[in-house]
Amino acid sequence: MKRKAQAAIEYLFMLAAVLVLVLIAAKVILDGVNNINKAVGDYVKQVREQVLEGL
Repeated sequence: MKRKAQAAIEYLFMLAAVLVLVLIAAKVILDGVNNINKAVGDYVKQVREQVLEGL
């Protein structure tokens, strides 16, 4: 019985480690998307200003 409990605890630790890695990956991806979104927004604003100046 003790070996089954140990295996279950090891499984839960592995599951926790995988969840931590998934959360870290999700944070990195979301930060990248936010940076791209900000860069595109700034570029669009800059182009819009240049177009309005040309009118």
